[in-house]
Amino acid sequence: MKDAKDPIARDGLAPRFWERKKLSELNTKEWEALCDGCGKCCLNKLEDEDTGEVALTRVACRLFDDTTCRCAQYDTRHQFVPECISLTPDTLEGHLYWMPETCAYKLLWKGEKLFDWHPLISGTAESVHAAGVSMQHRTVPEFEIPEEDWDEHIIKEPT
Repeated sequence: MKDAKDPIARDGLAPRFWERKKLSELNTKEWEALCDGCGKCCLNKLEDEDTGEVALTRVACRLFDDTTCRCAQYDTRHQFVPECISLTPDTLEGHLYWMPETCAYKLLWKGEKLFDWHPLISGTAESVHAAGVSMQHRTVPEFEIPEEDWDEHIIKEPT
């Protein structure tokens, strides 16, 4: 399942490994392969102080590349954005509330199946973009939008 446009190495993985293992049992390569490349985790979010409801905005982290839907500095991102969250099996549960509803990590944690457009199912990283789920070419950089105007850029999640 190697895709030249996909920076995540999905080759050499056991078929449907995510159906046979718990999230806590995944090795690093399997964990990283679960990322569908939608880019929504790199979006700035707004949380209602009263209700705790989280809204996604199309205002992207300064390191987000909305052509590839990847972090432009993934390996060194904490040097530039110290508050960037490293999602691991140990930190997952505490971050589920803000993660997109389509996120593979969230779906599997809830005991649900991956969508047909997920690269592990479709065999290509382009399927997430073709399905209209990704943020490819749909963001604005955070340095261009004042934080007080982020609410004008809220997006709706697919249901």
